[in-house]
Amino acid sequence: MIVIYLFNNANLFTFTIRLILLSFWIALSNGIVTQNEMITTTTKTKEKRVECVNAILPVKDALDVLSGRWKLPILIALSFGNKRFKEISKDVQGITDKVLSKELKELETNKLITRTVYDTFPPTVEYAATEHGHSLFNVIAALREWGIKHRGKIIGK
Repeated sequence: MIVIYLFNNANLFTFTIRLILLSFWIALSNGIVTQNEMITTTTKTKEKRVECVNAILPVKDALDVLSGRWKLPILIALSFGNKRFKEISKDVQGITDKVLSKELKELETNKLITRTVYDTFPPTVEYAATEHGHSLFNVIAALREWGIKHRGKIIGK
């Protein structure tokens, strides 16, 4: 009787929902699953999903800020002290001036570095890591240590 009701005048979505409800009803009536177990399982699944999303979001934010090939090397260069544009360019080998300029602007926008212009002729510009930027140095050190271990494992040295 119930199966006939499921098939009468039902679109695919409605049919699917009704089929799911029927399978839960059968499981409940046969004692395979209790109503409390169904609620607990659903609640735990939702909690795990929220926990997963809450774990991914801050990492995604951090990767968005530090994305690209050059931001971390620039921050590493500035971890050794304040530097002028050409000094950073020499330390971060392979970066073009155009890309360096763009990356410095993005790092400044994210408050990881400061740009100080001195009133000299010609004007002197100096870049420095902010306190917020310094908070990344532990992460960079951990990445360095992991990179050394990984290189040893892959290359075998």
